[in-house]
Amino acid sequence: MDTSPTERTRADARRFYQQLNRALQTGDLALLDEVIAPDAVDHNPVPGMKPGLAGIKAAFAEGRLAFPDLVFTVEDVIAEGDKAACRLSTRATHRGTFQGVPATGRQVRETGIDILRFTRGKVVERWGEFDTLGLLAQLGFAPR
Repeated sequence: MDTSPTERTRADARRFYQQLNRALQTGDLALLDEVIAPDAVDHNPVPGMKPGLAGIKAAFAEGRLAFPDLVFTVEDVIAEGDKAACRLSTRATHRGTFQGVPATGRQVRETGIDILRFTRGKVVERWGEFDTLGLLAQLGFAPR
């Protein structure tokens, strides 16, 4: 049975986060080649992130140093055409330096929203907002 472009986009979004979790769990960031275009644009990059897939991989590699057990959970996906809005939560343990904050060993949870645009099953653009201030508060480095 044929699926609509919107249904394909919804499935692509879920597949993206499944593959991202596999890459983070195994440390094999080459797995991201299957779900992110080489010239993908992140409109809300982490500070200092280089452009494209290489920059995205480097950012996740650095993130794994601080949060080696990071897991994304897709709470909701709303899709239309080639874009998907994803409500996400993450959980992780702070085991390395993050934004100048030394490891605390604390388990943390963060929530956020990503909007992803897909072409041929791969992310080509991302817009995202995560509650980093809330994360820093959980680590004891920002007011609650």
